[in-house]
Amino acid sequence: MKVELSSLHYIFMIFTLLILVMMVRKRDTSLVCILGIFMLALFATSSLSASIMTVFNSFIYAIVELMGTILIISVIVAMSKILMETGINEIMVSPFTKLIKTPTLAYWIIGVLMMIISFFFWPSPAVALIGAVMLPVAVKVGLPALAVAMIMNIFGHGIALSGDFIIQGAPKLTADAAGLPVGEVISASVPLVIVMGLVTTIVAFIFLKRDLKSGKLTVGKEDTKKTQKNDEGKYKDVLSKKTKNVLALVIPLLFLIDVIIMLVANLQGGDATALIGGTAVFILIVVSLMVHKNKGLEEITRYLVSGFKFGFEIFGPVIPIAAFFYLGDAGFLSVIGDYLPEASQGLVNDLGLALANSVPLNEGIGAVTLTSVGAITGLDGSGFSGISLAGSVARLFGVALGKGVATLTALGQIAAIWVGGGTLIPWAVIPAAAICGVDPFELTRRNFKPVVIGLVVTTIVGMFLI
Repeated sequence: MKVELSSLHYIFMIFTLLILVMMVRKRDTSLVCILGIFMLALFATSSLSASIMTVFNSFIYAIVELMGTILIISVIVAMSKILMETGINEIMVSPFTKLIKTPTLAYWIIGVLMMIISFFFWPSPAVALIGAVMLPVAVKVGLPALAVAMIMNIFGHGIALSGDFIIQGAPKLTADAAGLPVGEVISASVPLVIVMGLVTTIVAFIFLKRDLKSGKLTVGKEDTKKTQKNDEGKYKDVLSKKTKNVLALVIPLLFLIDVIIMLVANLQGGDATALIGGTAVFILIVVSLMVHKNKGLEEITRYLVSGFKFGFEIFGPVIPIAAFFYLGDAGFLSVIGDYLPEASQGLVNDLGLALANSVPLNEGIGAVTLTSVGAITGLDGSGFSGISLAGSVARLFGVALGKGVATLTALGQIAAIWVGGGTLIPWAVIPAAAICGVDPFELTRRNFKPVVIGLVVTTIVGMFLI
């Protein structure tokens, strides 16, 4: 399975490194991404006009791919706005306030709750469900919004999604590519997911406590505003206390029913998100009509516009960088055309495969290579687009070694999803960043050290399990 790298591969790799350098230097990456898109199109088509068109078309492609996330965030924010304006939100979070008294309790309670919910219907809907509810509680006890977003990323998009033990979308893809039963990959992934989860969460907690103690990370006025930005308080007395109590009970119950429906109907991914989003829309409609009565029709639109404004404001800086990395996968054929080398599986997958074919084989090299291949395929911000490649490479390495196919498969899956599924790629962390009102680039920088340390330790453990 030899892959001949072309100029397109090297351009993609060079601009990827430039983007990473810009991120480390805390500079904006939009210009680099746009130039990268232009250069890929120019070398592929040899047409100046087509390359200029590609920049715009790549933006359209990225927006279409991200639209589901934009919409769910917008709808949840719109719903949250009226819940906070009426004070229903405060009643909903009051049980958690009794449990969460310190930043330490906030860290572990929010994290475990996020992980459990994410296991059942994936992290993005879970972020939308619990983020707006838990953020005010955490900020109140001294945990900044940035830390709350990090917790939801690590426990949800990291631990829960990389294992995906219940929905089994991730292990199904990797198992099929590796020619193994799903159960075998899940069994092999359990110890690795546990190691990765424990190391990353403990390291992140240590760093968080250190920064809180030193004053590097504090709850400032901006954090307080993030929990109150939509709370004008002018409608808190419109509904009776009894009505608000009923709504505060019914709303979580509706989302719990959603969970049951997801389990019974086997709804996954986008369908699960759509169910949560639709429920949020109807909650917004009912509460708006109860509060605003005759003006309810106009107010519903106002809340939706407010939510959409928030969603697109958050996504604005992310579109260029997402557009560039989508060209590393299926986006290339859709946006630029069929200009890839023959037998290419996409720029990102080709680079990962080339890496796998360029190293000698033993347990240590196999584990390191699968982690690297998984991490590289995760650079497109999906986490799922490249895990089939991780499974096929694991099959190659496992056959050569004569053992360890399932462990190598699980290792590649974990690396791909931790990197691309929502902890280290800026546009992949958008759900948590948007709900908490933090900069996605700052959030990925906060996640970087704990996740990398976790991957290193997990890779070392994987060497002994092969």
